[in-house]
Amino acid sequence: MEEFEQNAINTAILKPKCWFRYVDDTFVIWPHGSHTLDDFLQHLNNIHPNIKFTMETENNNELPFLDTLIKKRVDGKFNFTLYRKPTHSNRYLNASSHHHPSQQNAVIKSLIIRSLRLTVDESREDELTNIKTALHQNGYSSKQINRVIKDCNNFTKKPTTLRMNLRNH
Repeated sequence: MEEFEQNAINTAILKPKCWFRYVDDTFVIWPHGSHTLDDFLQHLNNIHPNIKFTMETENNNELPFLDTLIKKRVDGKFNFTLYRKPTHSNRYLNASSHHHPSQQNAVIKSLIIRSLRLTVDESREDELTNIKTALHQNGYSSKQINRVIKDCNNFTKKPTTLRMNLRNH
């Protein structure tokens, strides 16, 4: 895929400001206006008969990418919150299931750590409230949730690594 991307960008008349890809999801910043974006998409889709791109554009300065909702701020920087598809149901392993407590705690921990890694400070409290609500809906007690959250407070936030090819053209 890397060879395809290099060829696509190198042969494009207008080039994206940046191109981020994770597996089959690509995030592109296009500085040339929406009127030329369709031409770039057509260029991508004409390179190889078996590789086709679709496009989702920002709506109200927001765009979902992977598990995040990227929000463009007025100053041109970005904020990140967790993104849930419209079909998301808040269903997780139910606390009344006959799974080992460590597996149930892992459900809580994975949601908390995901929120720590993928959100900015401004949205973290709202996300924690959403997680607690979802876990309560799945039968988890406040005591169990808060105990795992306390354990996660010792978690050191590590930056999420995405392979990025930044191009300033």
